[in-house]
Amino acid sequence: MTEKYFKLTLLAAGLLLGAANIVEAQNLRHCAPRDEVVDRLAAKFGETRQSMGLGANNAVMEVFASPDSGSWTITVTMANGITCLVASGQAFEELAEALPAKGDDA
Repeated sequence: MTEKYFKLTLLAAGLLLGAANIVEAQNLRHCAPRDEVVDRLAAKFGETRQSMGLGANNAVMEVFASPDSGSWTITVTMANGITCLVASGQAFEELAEALPAKGDDA
């Protein structure tokens, strides 16, 4: 995993943790114990964990994806072990981009 990819993942985790609080406030409709969520993502979508990061309040953000189908899911697991689905979609690609040169506006 490149440093840029890792930093982008952590940035996304911070943004998503705010969304996780909203999900928690909605009576945990898209939440379940972590092992159940991971098992369902693997069985139904063929997704495995691709990256992870630690956010506020010891919440863990994880990206699950299937290289075969391109489906992806972002989850946040709270300290109590409950995992919430935050986002999902298609066309997942693993990238290994180099950092732009310093002073470059790219």
